[in-house]
Amino acid sequence: MAGYGWISLTTDYGTFDGFVAACHGTIARLAPAVRVIDVTHHVPPADVTRGAAVLAQTAPFLPRSVHVVVVDPGVGTSRRGVVLGTPNGLLVGPDNGALIWAAEALGGIGTAYELANKEWMLGDVSRTFHGRDVFSPAAAHLAVGAAPADAGPPIDPAALVRLPAPLVTIGDGWIESEVITVDRFGNVQLAAGGEVLAGLGTDLLVGTVRARRGSTFAEVDRGDLLVYEDSAGHVAIAVNHGRAVVVLSVRPGDLVKIAQR
Repeated sequence: MAGYGWISLTTDYGTFDGFVAACHGTIARLAPAVRVIDVTHHVPPADVTRGAAVLAQTAPFLPRSVHVVVVDPGVGTSRRGVVLGTPNGLLVGPDNGALIWAAEALGGIGTAYELANKEWMLGDVSRTFHGRDVFSPAAAHLAVGAAPADAGPPIDPAALVRLPAPLVTIGDGWIESEVITVDRFGNVQLAAGGEVLAGLGTDLLVGTVRARRGSTFAEVDRGDLLVYEDSAGHVAIAVNHGRAVVVLSVRPGDLVKIAQR
């Protein structure tokens, strides 16, 4: 098989310790010609939904890759590792829902296998570091041409663990949607797709805070709230030269209502 020239890494390991370097090193030892893209290593610890959202919104813009996700609060338990095949790449990681949204963004799950091949794993597998000992070496083997079917037994895609669908409700002149992510600028991204904004006017209330619908931050005055469609196609809320997350006092999982004034 031709294999892949790229591996992407999405983790909650942070960059203060050597965890990411160990994953890079494992890949480099097994697949020295394969290049690695670090999507992020600053997913909030154990926040599977955030990791799933970040990769799903990023993977379609990456080269054809083996995508590794390690946001894995169940590491060392009976949860299984999996390899998912899509029309536009492979995904490797825990069967905890972290891979599903990215798989859908890459064209849908065509094949699924349990990651059980001991020959793909490093020596004595740590019960707390499957990113280094299980997922990174598996990605390296796949990148250099190993068949996904060699990972282990096939899995019915319908049996994979999935995250709950984010809540979105649309009414007459209003929408209510779950917060999916908050970026480093304090912009609040909702689960609702940006197309729902077409049903709202320009002058809005986000909760009880006045806002304006627009497309660029400069369309509102400094310190004012903007509701817009972000680069990932979601409804998002920002403050010009400020942090919407502070103004609204929300966090991922909260519901936000946007209504016409």
